[in-house]
Amino acid sequence: MKITGARILLEVLKREGVDTIFGYPGGKVIPIYNELFDFEGIRHIFTRHEQGASHSADGYARATGKVGVCLSTSGPGATNLVTGIMTAFMDSIPLLAITGQVGTKEIGTDGFQESDIMEITMPITKHNFLIRSIEEIVPVVKEAIYLTLEGRQGPVLIDFPSDIQTLTMEVEKFEELYKKDIKKFPKEELDSVDEIVEIINSSKRPLILAGGGCKKSKDELRKFAEKINSPIAFTLMGLGILNHRLSLGMLGMHGSVSANLAVTEADVLIALGMRFDDRVTCNLETFAPNAKVIHVDIDYAEINKNKQCTHLVGDVKEVLEKITFLVNKKEFSYWNEKVENWKEQNPFTYEKDSEVIKPQEVIEEVSNLMKDAIVVTDVGQHQMWTAQFYDLHNPLCTSGGGGTMGFGLPAAIGAKIGRPDKNVVAIVGDGGIQMTSQELMTVFQYKVPIKIIIINNSYLGMVRQWQELFYDKRYSSVDMHCNPDFVLLGQAYGIKSIRVEKPKDLRRILEENLFTDEPVLFDVKVAEEENVFPMVPAKGNLDEMILK
Repeated sequence: MKITGARILLEVLKREGVDTIFGYPGGKVIPIYNELFDFEGIRHIFTRHEQGASHSADGYARATGKVGVCLSTSGPGATNLVTGIMTAFMDSIPLLAITGQVGTKEIGTDGFQESDIMEITMPITKHNFLIRSIEEIVPVVKEAIYLTLEGRQGPVLIDFPSDIQTLTMEVEKFEELYKKDIKKFPKEELDSVDEIVEIINSSKRPLILAGGGCKKSKDELRKFAEKINSPIAFTLMGLGILNHRLSLGMLGMHGSVSANLAVTEADVLIALGMRFDDRVTCNLETFAPNAKVIHVDIDYAEINKNKQCTHLVGDVKEVLEKITFLVNKKEFSYWNEKVENWKEQNPFTYEKDSEVIKPQEVIEEVSNLMKDAIVVTDVGQHQMWTAQFYDLHNPLCTSGGGGTMGFGLPAAIGAKIGRPDKNVVAIVGDGGIQMTSQELMTVFQYKVPIKIIIINNSYLGMVRQWQELFYDKRYSSVDMHCNPDFVLLGQAYGIKSIRVEKPKDLRRILEENLFTDEPVLFDVKVAEEENVFPMVPAKGNLDEMILK
Protein backbone atom coordinates (compact mmCIF):
# COMPACT_ATOMS: atom_id res chain seq x y z
CA MET A 1 0.00 0.00 0.00
CA LYS A 2 1.24 3.46 -0.86
CA ILE A 3 0.49 6.79 0.80
CA THR A 4 0.96 10.33 -0.48
CA GLY A 5 3.33 12.96 0.84
CA ALA A 6 0.32 14.90 2.10
CA ARG A 7 -0.86 11.83 4.02
CA ILE A 8 2.60 11.32 5.47
CA LEU A 9 2.53 14.90 6.79
CA LEU A 10 -0.73 14.25 8.63
CA GLU A 11 0.39 10.88 9.96
CA VAL A 12 3.55 12.36 11.46
CA LEU A 13 1.70 15.32 12.96
CA LYS A 14 -0.80 12.96 14.58
CA ARG A 15 1.88 10.69 16.00
CA GLU A 16 3.73 13.71 17.39
CA GLY A 17 0.65 14.75 19.37
CA VAL A 18 -1.02 17.25 17.04
CA ASP A 19 -4.82 17.02 17.16
CA THR A 20 -5.84 20.36 15.64
CA ILE A 21 -4.85 22.39 12.58
CA PHE A 22 -6.08 25.92 11.92
CA GLY A 23 -6.00 26.76 8.25
CA TYR A 24 -7.31 28.20 5.03
CA PRO A 25 -7.23 26.17 1.80
CA GLY A 26 -5.72 27.19 -1.52
CA GLY A 27 -4.26 25.80 -4.72
CA LYS A 28 -0.91 24.62 -3.40
CA VAL A 29 -2.33 22.74 -0.41
CA ILE A 30 -5.29 21.03 -2.08
CA PRO A 31 -3.57 17.61 -1.75
CA ILE A 32 -3.28 18.16 2.02
CA TYR A 33 -6.92 19.19 2.27
CA ASN A 34 -7.89 16.16 0.20
CA GLU A 35 -6.23 13.93 2.81
CA LEU A 36 -7.76 15.93 5.68
CA PHE A 37 -11.24 15.25 4.31
CA ASP A 38 -11.50 11.82 5.93
CA PHE A 39 -8.39 11.77 8.14
CA GLU A 40 -9.13 10.59 11.66
CA GLY A 41 -7.36 12.05 14.67
CA ILE A 42 -6.77 15.61 13.48
CA ARG A 43 -9.55 18.16 13.27
CA HIS A 44 -9.24 21.09 10.92
CA ILE A 45 -10.60 24.50 11.93
CA PHE A 46 -11.43 26.53 8.83
CA THR A 47 -10.63 30.14 9.75
CA ARG A 48 -11.65 33.02 7.50
CA HIS A 49 -8.18 34.46 7.00
CA GLU A 50 -4.69 33.03 7.29
CA GLN A 51 -3.81 35.61 9.94
CA GLY A 52 -6.76 34.29 11.92
CA ALA A 53 -5.35 30.78 11.53
CA SER A 54 -1.94 31.80 12.86
CA HIS A 55 -3.37 33.67 15.86
CA SER A 56 -5.77 30.82 16.63
CA ALA A 57 -2.89 28.34 16.58
CA ASP A 58 -0.99 30.73 18.85
CA GLY A 59 -3.88 30.95 21.32
CA TYR A 60 -4.22 27.17 21.25
CA ALA A 61 -0.52 26.81 22.09
CA ARG A 62 -0.66 29.33 24.94
CA ALA A 63 -3.72 27.66 26.46
CA THR A 64 -2.54 24.06 26.15
CA GLY A 65 1.26 24.24 26.26
CA LYS A 66 1.32 22.12 23.09
CA VAL A 67 2.46 23.13 19.63
CA GLY A 68 -0.13 25.10 17.67
CA VAL A 69 -0.33 24.31 13.95
CA CYS A 70 -1.52 26.57 11.13
CA LEU A 71 -1.74 25.79 7.42
CA SER A 72 -1.92 28.01 4.35
CA THR A 73 -1.38 27.95 0.63
CA SER A 74 1.59 29.60 -1.08
CA GLY A 75 2.13 33.25 -2.03
CA PRO A 76 -0.40 35.55 -0.36
CA GLY A 77 -1.63 32.71 1.81
CA ALA A 78 1.85 32.27 3.22
CA THR A 79 2.53 35.99 3.63
CA ASN A 80 -0.80 36.38 5.45
CA LEU A 81 0.66 34.14 8.17
CA VAL A 82 3.65 36.42 8.73
CA THR A 83 2.07 38.72 11.34
CA GLY A 84 0.99 35.71 13.39
CA ILE A 85 4.42 34.10 13.10
CA MET A 86 6.06 37.33 14.27
CA THR A 87 3.62 37.54 17.18
CA ALA A 88 4.53 34.02 18.28
CA PHE A 89 8.24 34.69 17.82
CA MET A 90 8.20 37.80 20.01
CA ASP A 91 6.40 35.96 22.82
CA SER A 92 8.24 32.61 22.48
CA ILE A 93 5.17 30.56 21.54
CA PRO A 94 5.52 27.05 20.00
CA LEU A 95 3.88 27.55 16.60
CA LEU A 96 4.29 25.34 13.53
CA ALA A 97 3.38 27.07 10.27
CA ILE A 98 2.98 24.84 7.21
CA THR A 99 2.80 26.56 3.84
CA GLY A 100 2.18 25.20 0.39
CA GLN A 101 4.69 26.09 -2.31
CA VAL A 102 4.90 25.85 -6.07
CA GLY A 103 6.33 22.61 -7.43
CA THR A 104 10.04 22.02 -6.92
CA LYS A 105 10.88 22.67 -10.59
CA GLU A 106 8.98 25.99 -10.53
CA ILE A 107 10.72 27.41 -7.45
CA GLY A 108 12.54 30.58 -8.46
CA THR A 109 10.57 31.12 -11.68
CA ASP A 110 8.14 33.68 -10.22
CA GLY A 111 5.32 31.25 -10.83
CA PHE A 112 1.70 31.88 -9.91
CA GLN A 113 1.39 32.50 -6.16
CA GLU A 114 5.09 31.91 -5.53
CA SER A 115 6.73 33.77 -2.67
CA ASP A 116 10.05 33.15 -0.99
CA ILE A 117 8.48 32.53 2.39
CA MET A 118 11.72 30.97 3.64
CA GLU A 119 13.61 34.23 3.22
CA ILE A 120 10.68 36.31 4.46
CA THR A 121 10.32 34.37 7.72
CA MET A 122 13.98 33.73 8.49
CA PRO A 123 14.22 36.60 11.03
CA ILE A 124 10.99 35.60 12.82
CA THR A 125 11.34 31.82 13.15
CA LYS A 126 13.63 29.59 15.16
CA HIS A 127 14.18 27.64 11.95
CA ASN A 128 12.48 27.03 8.65
CA PHE A 129 12.54 24.06 6.29
CA LEU A 130 11.95 23.55 2.59
CA ILE A 131 10.95 19.95 1.88
CA ARG A 132 12.87 18.78 -1.20
CA SER A 133 11.86 15.12 -1.39
CA ILE A 134 9.20 12.79 -0.06
CA GLU A 135 11.84 11.10 2.11
CA GLU A 136 12.42 14.39 3.96
CA ILE A 137 8.85 14.78 5.19
CA VAL A 138 9.12 12.52 8.23
CA PRO A 139 12.39 13.84 9.68
CA VAL A 140 11.55 17.46 8.86
CA VAL A 141 8.16 17.37 10.59
CA LYS A 142 9.53 15.57 13.64
CA GLU A 143 12.44 17.99 13.94
CA ALA A 144 10.21 21.02 13.39
CA ILE A 145 7.90 20.04 16.25
CA TYR A 146 10.87 19.30 18.48
CA LEU A 147 12.39 22.72 17.74
CA THR A 148 9.19 24.63 18.52
CA LEU A 149 9.13 23.16 22.02
CA GLU A 150 12.82 22.74 22.85
CA GLY A 151 14.71 25.39 24.81
CA ARG A 152 13.30 28.85 24.24
CA GLN A 153 10.09 28.00 22.46
CA GLY A 154 9.11 29.66 19.22
CA PRO A 155 7.74 29.31 15.69
CA VAL A 156 9.08 27.02 12.97
CA LEU A 157 7.96 27.01 9.33
CA ILE A 158 7.77 24.14 6.85
CA ASP A 159 7.47 25.08 3.16
CA PHE A 160 5.94 22.13 1.31
CA PRO A 161 6.05 22.08 -2.53
CA SER A 162 2.84 20.85 -4.10
CA ASP A 163 4.41 18.16 -6.27
CA ILE A 164 5.93 16.41 -3.26
CA GLN A 165 2.51 16.37 -1.60
CA THR A 166 1.23 14.09 -4.37
CA LEU A 167 4.22 11.74 -4.59
CA THR A 168 3.72 8.33 -3.01
CA MET A 169 5.70 6.04 -0.73
CA GLU A 170 5.23 2.50 0.48
CA VAL A 171 3.77 2.36 3.98
CA GLU A 172 6.59 0.06 5.09
CA LYS A 173 9.19 2.64 4.10
CA PHE A 174 7.27 5.36 5.92
CA GLU A 175 7.19 3.27 9.09
CA GLU A 176 10.92 2.66 8.75
CA LEU A 177 11.60 6.38 8.39
CA TYR A 178 9.38 7.25 11.34
CA LYS A 179 11.26 4.90 13.66
CA LYS A 180 14.52 6.75 13.10
CA ASP A 181 15.42 9.20 15.84
CA ILE A 182 16.12 12.82 15.03
CA LYS A 183 19.12 14.65 16.43
CA LYS A 184 18.38 16.39 19.70
CA PHE A 185 20.34 18.93 21.65
CA PRO A 186 22.26 17.42 24.56
CA LYS A 187 21.06 18.56 27.97
CA GLU A 188 23.63 20.93 29.39
CA GLU A 189 24.60 20.95 33.03
CA LEU A 190 23.84 24.11 34.96
CA ASP A 191 26.77 26.31 35.80
CA SER A 192 27.49 26.92 39.46
CA VAL A 193 24.84 28.92 41.27
CA ASP A 194 27.13 29.80 44.17
CA GLU A 195 27.65 33.44 43.12
CA ILE A 196 23.93 34.01 42.67
CA VAL A 197 23.12 32.41 46.01
CA GLU A 198 25.72 34.59 47.73
CA ILE A 199 24.27 37.77 46.20
CA ILE A 200 20.73 36.80 47.23
CA ASN A 201 21.81 35.89 50.76
CA SER A 202 23.52 39.26 51.21
CA SER A 203 20.54 41.25 49.95
CA LYS A 204 18.44 43.44 52.22
CA ARG A 205 15.92 44.60 49.59
CA PRO A 206 15.42 41.76 47.09
CA LEU A 207 12.90 41.95 44.27
CA ILE A 208 11.91 39.16 41.88
CA LEU A 209 10.95 40.13 38.34
CA ALA A 210 9.10 37.27 36.63
CA GLY A 211 8.54 37.14 32.88
CA GLY A 212 6.89 34.80 30.42
CA GLY A 213 9.72 32.31 30.83
CA CYS A 214 8.29 31.42 34.26
CA LYS A 215 5.04 29.97 32.89
CA LYS A 216 6.01 26.40 33.70
CA SER A 217 7.56 27.29 37.06
CA LYS A 218 4.59 28.42 39.16
CA ASP A 219 5.30 26.23 42.18
CA GLU A 220 9.05 26.81 42.06
CA LEU A 221 8.54 30.58 41.86
CA ARG A 222 6.19 30.52 44.84
CA LYS A 223 8.55 28.45 46.99
CA PHE A 224 11.52 30.65 46.12
CA ALA A 225 9.67 33.91 46.79
CA GLU A 226 8.30 32.65 50.09
CA LYS A 227 11.68 31.41 51.28
CA ILE A 228 13.43 34.74 50.72
CA ASN A 229 10.28 36.78 51.47
CA SER A 230 10.74 38.75 48.30
CA PRO A 231 8.08 40.83 46.60
CA ILE A 232 7.43 39.82 42.99
CA ALA A 233 6.85 42.13 40.05
CA PHE A 234 5.72 40.75 36.71
CA THR A 235 6.18 41.67 33.10
CA LEU A 236 3.04 41.73 30.97
CA MET A 237 3.86 38.21 29.76
CA GLY A 238 4.37 37.03 33.34
CA LEU A 239 0.99 38.16 34.65
CA GLY A 240 -1.26 35.39 35.91
CA ILE A 241 1.53 32.88 36.46
CA LEU A 242 1.31 33.28 40.24
CA ASN A 243 -1.47 34.95 42.20
CA HIS A 244 0.14 35.60 45.58
CA ARG A 245 0.28 37.99 48.54
CA LEU A 246 3.86 38.92 47.57
CA SER A 247 2.79 40.05 44.10
CA LEU A 248 3.09 43.72 43.18
CA GLY A 249 1.46 43.30 39.80
CA MET A 250 2.93 44.57 36.57
CA LEU A 251 6.14 46.56 36.27
CA GLY A 252 6.85 49.16 33.62
CA MET A 253 5.24 51.89 31.56
CA HIS A 254 1.74 51.20 32.90
CA GLY A 255 2.85 49.21 35.91
CA SER A 256 1.85 49.59 39.53
CA VAL A 257 3.35 52.31 41.68
CA SER A 258 4.60 49.70 44.15
CA ALA A 259 6.36 47.63 41.48
CA ASN A 260 7.98 50.65 39.86
CA LEU A 261 9.17 52.09 43.17
CA ALA A 262 10.39 48.69 44.35
CA VAL A 263 12.65 48.18 41.33
CA THR A 264 14.05 51.66 41.90
CA GLU A 265 15.00 50.93 45.53
CA ALA A 266 15.81 47.20 45.44
CA ASP A 267 19.41 46.21 46.17
CA VAL A 268 19.11 42.90 44.29
CA LEU A 269 16.88 42.29 41.28
CA ILE A 270 16.34 38.65 40.32
CA ALA A 271 15.07 38.70 36.73
CA LEU A 272 13.62 35.37 35.64
CA GLY A 273 12.66 34.46 32.08
CA MET A 274 12.39 38.00 30.74
CA ARG A 275 14.33 40.17 28.30
CA PHE A 276 14.48 43.73 29.69
CA ASP A 277 12.06 45.06 27.08
CA ASP A 278 11.76 48.84 26.90
CA ARG A 279 8.10 48.74 28.04
CA VAL A 280 9.37 47.14 31.26
CA THR A 281 12.56 49.10 31.84
CA CYS A 282 11.57 52.43 30.22
CA ASN A 283 14.92 54.24 30.62
CA LEU A 284 17.33 51.31 30.58
CA GLU A 285 20.24 53.45 31.80
CA THR A 286 18.47 54.23 35.07
CA PHE A 287 16.67 50.91 35.46
CA ALA A 288 17.24 49.29 38.87
CA PRO A 289 19.84 51.93 39.77
CA ASN A 290 20.63 50.56 43.23
CA ALA A 291 20.49 46.86 42.46
CA LYS A 292 22.81 44.07 41.58
CA VAL A 293 20.92 42.44 38.73
CA ILE A 294 20.74 38.66 38.36
CA HIS A 295 19.39 37.38 35.05
CA VAL A 296 18.22 33.78 34.58
CA ASP A 297 17.14 32.83 31.07
CA ILE A 298 17.15 29.76 28.86
CA ASP A 299 18.38 31.69 25.82
CA TYR A 300 22.06 32.64 25.58
CA ALA A 301 21.13 35.39 23.12
CA GLU A 302 19.25 37.34 25.80
CA ILE A 303 22.14 37.43 28.25
CA ASN A 304 23.73 40.89 28.45
CA LYS A 305 21.82 41.93 25.30
CA ASN A 306 20.10 44.88 26.94
CA LYS A 307 21.37 44.88 30.52
CA GLN A 308 24.73 43.80 31.92
CA CYS A 309 24.02 41.28 34.67
CA THR A 310 25.28 38.47 36.78
CA HIS A 311 23.68 35.67 34.82
CA LEU A 312 22.87 32.02 34.62
CA VAL A 313 21.74 30.31 31.43
CA GLY A 314 19.23 27.58 32.08
CA ASP A 315 15.61 26.61 32.45
CA VAL A 316 14.00 28.81 35.10
CA LYS A 317 12.25 25.84 36.70
CA GLU A 318 15.51 23.94 37.17
CA VAL A 319 17.41 27.00 38.36
CA LEU A 320 14.77 27.90 40.94
CA GLU A 321 14.70 24.37 42.30
CA LYS A 322 18.44 24.54 42.85
CA ILE A 323 18.80 28.01 44.32
CA THR A 324 15.71 27.67 46.55
CA PHE A 325 17.38 24.75 48.27
CA LEU A 326 20.59 26.74 48.81
CA VAL A 327 19.48 30.26 49.76
CA ASN A 328 18.95 31.31 53.34
CA LYS A 329 15.41 31.82 54.58
CA LYS A 330 14.60 35.49 55.09
CA GLU A 331 12.08 36.82 57.58
CA PHE A 332 9.53 39.58 57.02
CA SER A 333 11.55 42.80 57.16
CA TYR A 334 11.32 46.57 56.97
CA TRP A 335 11.67 46.15 53.19
CA ASN A 336 8.53 44.02 53.03
CA GLU A 337 6.73 46.54 55.21
CA LYS A 338 7.81 49.43 53.00
CA VAL A 339 6.69 47.68 49.83
CA GLU A 340 3.38 46.69 51.43
CA ASN A 341 2.77 50.33 52.35
CA TRP A 342 3.41 51.39 48.75
CA LYS A 343 1.01 48.71 47.60
CA GLU A 344 -1.76 49.69 50.04
CA GLN A 345 -1.40 53.42 49.48
CA ASN A 346 -1.17 53.30 45.67
CA PRO A 347 -3.66 50.80 44.24
CA PHE A 348 -4.86 51.05 40.67
CA THR A 349 -7.80 53.46 40.82
CA TYR A 350 -10.33 55.26 38.67
CA GLU A 351 -13.33 57.51 39.24
CA LYS A 352 -16.70 55.87 38.71
CA ASP A 353 -19.48 57.69 36.90
CA SER A 354 -23.17 56.91 37.43
CA GLU A 355 -24.00 57.82 33.83
CA VAL A 356 -21.05 56.48 31.83
CA ILE A 357 -19.40 53.08 32.07
CA LYS A 358 -15.69 53.30 32.80
CA PRO A 359 -13.56 50.71 30.99
CA GLN A 360 -11.81 49.75 34.21
CA GLU A 361 -15.22 48.99 35.72
CA VAL A 362 -15.93 46.49 32.95
CA ILE A 363 -12.65 44.68 33.63
CA GLU A 364 -13.32 44.59 37.38
CA GLU A 365 -16.83 43.21 36.95
CA VAL A 366 -15.72 40.47 34.56
CA SER A 367 -12.83 39.64 36.89
CA ASN A 368 -15.16 39.32 39.88
CA LEU A 369 -17.39 36.94 37.95
CA MET A 370 -14.80 34.89 36.03
CA LYS A 371 -11.75 34.48 38.24
CA ASP A 372 -10.58 31.18 36.78
CA ALA A 373 -11.12 32.06 33.13
CA ILE A 374 -8.49 32.10 30.41
CA VAL A 375 -8.30 35.81 29.66
CA VAL A 376 -7.35 36.85 26.14
CA THR A 377 -6.85 40.46 25.10
CA ASP A 378 -6.21 42.39 21.97
CA VAL A 379 -3.78 45.32 22.04
CA GLY A 380 -4.39 48.85 23.28
CA GLN A 381 -5.72 50.58 26.36
CA HIS A 382 -8.02 47.68 27.22
CA GLN A 383 -4.95 45.41 27.32
CA MET A 384 -3.33 47.60 29.98
CA TRP A 385 -6.54 47.94 31.97
CA THR A 386 -6.87 44.17 31.93
CA ALA A 387 -3.29 43.87 33.18
CA GLN A 388 -4.08 46.31 35.97
CA PHE A 389 -7.61 45.41 37.06
CA TYR A 390 -8.15 41.72 36.25
CA ASP A 391 -7.34 39.43 39.18
CA LEU A 392 -5.65 36.82 36.99
CA HIS A 393 -5.39 33.17 38.02
CA ASN A 394 -4.09 31.92 34.67
CA PRO A 395 -1.35 33.37 32.45
CA LEU A 396 -2.65 36.32 30.47
CA CYS A 397 -3.01 35.44 26.78
CA THR A 398 -1.96 38.60 24.97
CA SER A 399 0.41 39.84 22.30
CA GLY A 400 3.17 41.34 24.42
CA GLY A 401 6.29 41.72 22.32
CA GLY A 402 4.58 42.15 18.96
CA GLY A 403 1.71 44.31 20.18
CA THR A 404 -0.43 42.85 17.42
CA MET A 405 -3.87 44.38 17.01
CA GLY A 406 -6.34 41.78 15.79
CA PHE A 407 -4.82 39.05 17.97
CA GLY A 408 -7.59 38.82 20.56
CA LEU A 409 -10.57 37.25 18.79
CA PRO A 410 -8.78 34.46 16.87
CA ALA A 411 -6.48 33.72 19.83
CA ALA A 412 -9.54 33.26 22.04
CA ILE A 413 -10.98 30.83 19.49
CA GLY A 414 -7.79 28.78 19.62
CA ALA A 415 -7.64 28.91 23.41
CA LYS A 416 -11.22 27.65 23.79
CA ILE A 417 -10.78 24.90 21.20
CA GLY A 418 -7.64 23.78 23.04
CA ARG A 419 -9.23 24.05 26.50
CA PRO A 420 -12.97 23.40 26.16
CA ASP A 421 -13.09 22.82 29.92
CA LYS A 422 -12.20 26.45 30.63
CA ASN A 423 -14.20 29.65 30.37
CA VAL A 424 -12.51 31.89 27.81
CA VAL A 425 -13.14 35.62 27.61
CA ALA A 426 -11.78 37.88 24.86
CA ILE A 427 -11.40 41.50 25.93
CA VAL A 428 -10.89 43.58 22.78
CA GLY A 429 -11.06 47.15 21.57
CA ASP A 430 -13.30 48.57 18.88
CA GLY A 431 -10.19 49.03 16.74
CA GLY A 432 -8.60 45.61 17.13
CA ILE A 433 -11.82 43.63 16.69
CA GLN A 434 -12.22 45.07 13.19
CA MET A 435 -8.83 43.75 12.09
CA THR A 436 -9.94 40.12 12.40
CA SER A 437 -13.72 40.39 12.80
CA GLN A 438 -14.23 37.89 9.97
CA GLU A 439 -13.33 35.21 12.53
CA LEU A 440 -16.79 35.69 14.03
CA MET A 441 -17.80 33.31 11.24
CA THR A 442 -15.38 30.73 12.66
CA VAL A 443 -16.95 31.25 16.09
CA PHE A 444 -20.40 30.62 14.62
CA GLN A 445 -19.47 27.68 12.39
CA TYR A 446 -17.78 25.71 15.17
CA LYS A 447 -20.06 27.03 17.94
CA VAL A 448 -17.07 28.18 20.00
CA PRO A 449 -18.66 29.49 23.24
CA ILE A 450 -16.25 32.32 23.93
CA LYS A 451 -17.39 35.60 25.42
CA ILE A 452 -16.27 38.65 23.43
CA ILE A 453 -16.24 41.96 25.30
CA ILE A 454 -15.67 45.01 23.11
CA ILE A 455 -14.41 47.99 25.09
CA ASN A 456 -15.93 50.50 22.69
CA ASN A 457 -14.64 54.05 23.18
CA SER A 458 -14.91 55.12 19.52
CA TYR A 459 -11.19 55.88 19.36
CA LEU A 460 -7.89 54.20 18.79
CA GLY A 461 -7.51 54.83 22.49
CA MET A 462 -3.81 54.30 23.16
CA VAL A 463 -2.71 56.45 20.23
CA ARG A 464 -5.27 59.10 21.24
CA GLN A 465 -3.87 59.08 24.79
CA TRP A 466 -0.36 59.76 23.53
CA GLN A 467 -1.67 62.51 21.26
CA GLU A 468 -3.47 64.07 24.21
CA LEU A 469 -0.53 63.95 26.60
CA PHE A 470 2.42 64.59 24.30
CA TYR A 471 1.08 66.09 21.05
CA ASP A 472 -1.21 68.91 22.25
CA LYS A 473 -4.40 66.92 21.70
CA ARG A 474 -3.88 66.82 17.94
CA TYR A 475 -6.11 63.77 17.41
CA SER A 476 -4.82 62.64 14.04
CA SER A 477 -6.59 59.64 12.46
CA VAL A 478 -7.83 58.10 15.70
CA ASP A 479 -11.53 59.02 15.63
CA MET A 480 -13.70 55.91 15.15
CA HIS A 481 -17.19 57.31 15.67
CA CYS A 482 -18.05 55.83 12.27
CA ASN A 483 -17.71 52.32 13.73
CA PRO A 484 -20.22 49.73 12.54
CA ASP A 485 -23.04 48.69 14.82
CA PHE A 486 -21.24 45.82 16.55
CA VAL A 487 -24.50 44.26 17.74
CA LEU A 488 -25.80 44.06 14.18
CA LEU A 489 -22.40 42.81 13.03
CA GLY A 490 -22.40 40.00 15.57
CA GLN A 491 -25.98 39.11 14.74
CA ALA A 492 -25.12 39.02 11.03
CA TYR A 493 -22.67 36.26 11.89
CA GLY A 494 -25.31 34.42 13.91
CA ILE A 495 -23.87 35.34 17.31
CA LYS A 496 -25.92 36.57 20.25
CA SER A 497 -24.92 40.21 20.67
CA ILE A 498 -25.81 42.71 23.38
CA ARG A 499 -25.14 46.42 23.80
CA VAL A 500 -24.38 47.75 27.29
CA GLU A 501 -24.51 51.52 27.77
CA LYS A 502 -25.42 52.22 31.40
CA PRO A 503 -23.39 51.38 34.53
CA LYS A 504 -26.56 50.17 36.30
CA ASP A 505 -27.06 47.46 33.66
CA LEU A 506 -23.49 46.21 33.42
CA ARG A 507 -23.29 43.58 36.15
CA ARG A 508 -26.76 42.18 35.50
CA ILE A 509 -26.13 41.69 31.78
CA LEU A 510 -22.75 40.10 32.45
CA GLU A 511 -24.17 37.74 35.09
CA GLU A 512 -26.95 36.64 32.74
CA ASN A 513 -24.70 35.95 29.75
CA LEU A 514 -21.11 35.14 30.73
CA PHE A 515 -21.74 31.51 31.66
CA THR A 516 -23.95 30.33 28.83
CA ASP A 517 -22.87 27.55 26.49
CA GLU A 518 -23.05 29.78 23.42
CA PRO A 519 -20.83 32.56 22.07
CA VAL A 520 -21.88 36.05 23.15
CA LEU A 521 -20.62 39.43 21.96
CA PHE A 522 -20.93 42.41 24.31
CA ASP A 523 -20.65 45.89 22.81
CA VAL A 524 -19.85 47.94 25.90
CA LYS A 525 -19.98 51.69 25.31
CA VAL A 526 -17.44 53.25 27.65
CA ALA A 527 -16.08 56.70 28.47
CA GLU A 528 -14.44 57.89 25.28
CA GLU A 529 -11.38 59.74 26.56
CA GLU A 530 -10.37 57.73 29.61
CA ASN A 531 -6.60 57.32 29.98
CA VAL A 532 -4.43 54.52 31.34
CA PHE A 533 -2.56 55.55 34.49
CA PRO A 534 0.00 55.26 35.96
CA MET A 535 2.09 56.04 32.90
CA VAL A 536 5.83 56.45 32.54
CA PRO A 537 6.62 58.61 29.50
CA ALA A 538 8.83 57.01 26.85
CA LYS A 539 12.44 56.76 28.11
CA GLY A 540 11.40 58.17 31.48
CA ASN A 541 12.54 56.79 34.81
CA LEU A 542 10.24 54.28 36.49
CA ASP A 543 9.78 56.51 39.53
CA GLU A 544 8.65 59.42 37.32
CA MET A 545 5.07 58.29 36.84
CA ILE A 546 2.15 60.33 35.58
CA LEU A 547 -0.58 59.33 38.01
CA LYS A 548 -3.57 61.20 36.58
